[in-house]
Amino acid sequence: MWAPPEGYGMNPDWVLLKKEYTDTQGKVSPYMIYLDHENSDIVLAIRGLDMGKESDILMLLDNKLGQTTYDGGYVHNGLLKAAQYVLEEECGVLRGLVEKFSGYSLTFAGHSLGAGVVTLLTLLAVNNREKLGGIERKRIRCFAIAPARCISLNLAVRYADVINSVVLQDDFLPRTTVALEHAFKSLLCFPCLMCIMCLKDTCTLEEKMLQDPRRLYAPGRLYHIIVRKPFRFKKITPLVRTAVPVDGRFEHIVLSCNIISDHAIIWILQESQRTLTCMLEKEPIMKIPVAQRMERQASIAKEHMQEHRAAIKRAVALDVPHANSPPSYGTFQESESEEGENSNV
Repeated sequence: MWAPPEGYGMNPDWVLLKKEYTDTQGKVSPYMIYLDHENSDIVLAIRGLDMGKESDILMLLDNKLGQTTYDGGYVHNGLLKAAQYVLEEECGVLRGLVEKFSGYSLTFAGHSLGAGVVTLLTLLAVNNREKLGGIERKRIRCFAIAPARCISLNLAVRYADVINSVVLQDDFLPRTTVALEHAFKSLLCFPCLMCIMCLKDTCTLEEKMLQDPRRLYAPGRLYHIIVRKPFRFKKITPLVRTAVPVDGRFEHIVLSCNIISDHAIIWILQESQRTLTCMLEKEPIMKIPVAQRMERQASIAKEHMQEHRAAIKRAVALDVPHANSPPSYGTFQESESEEGENSNV
């Protein structure tokens, strides 16, 4: 019913596994494993929140401030349980695919509730790579679409090299810090709740927010799609802002008539496609030599790496708790050593 005009761009024969609520017993939203041969990708995708399913709502509400820790930071309890279930169930399948297709990436993707689950699934995968055939960290990716705030700031920054979050304009969920059970109890007066939280967040010093290690944030590198000017209905030429922010990571709710619609995946898909079309019109794709393409890709990877490193230093400078935790994460040391070896050749 909601299929995109050009279709889903999927080959049904490449869907290896698909599980519904009856298969997962409500422990996680429906998900599928798709083998994308065109892009050399092993994809595990989890659907978003279904308001008609009690299990989804209970999963989202299963969290209290500072209830669960993981890898030196705080995470959403209910979403972590769901991620652990998926990894336990599909570990063997994923390991077999990683070993069989050694050149493929392992990608986790999800929307809304599913975005939170795949975020924590990515954390588990990165820290348990031996269970997935010893896959390299650089081959693991996560795309969280309109994610819930599910990990603490130090984890959000540390895993920005593998986790990417996409947020459309005024989407409320990545900005909502209020206890989710209060939000659902107040659905009949949701605008009132948003106004109160907007005033509360505006009057709270950002330094105080950053000093609370239990506070959860939108994960990883952020891609913020802007399609409207503030206080205007008319759309503008879309643009994408991307960064690994430490301070200013969607700290304030935006009062807008689009805070709900901007969370819908159908609008995110539509505006993403419009943004991509505008970008291609401004910078037409031209066939360039393979060597130059590889140099550009290496340059982008290096820029992202430097931005990631700067974000971690910024977190340490702001005294974000546990920001300088275990140096085993990331690939900076590996890249620097490789550059050093190449320079000595």
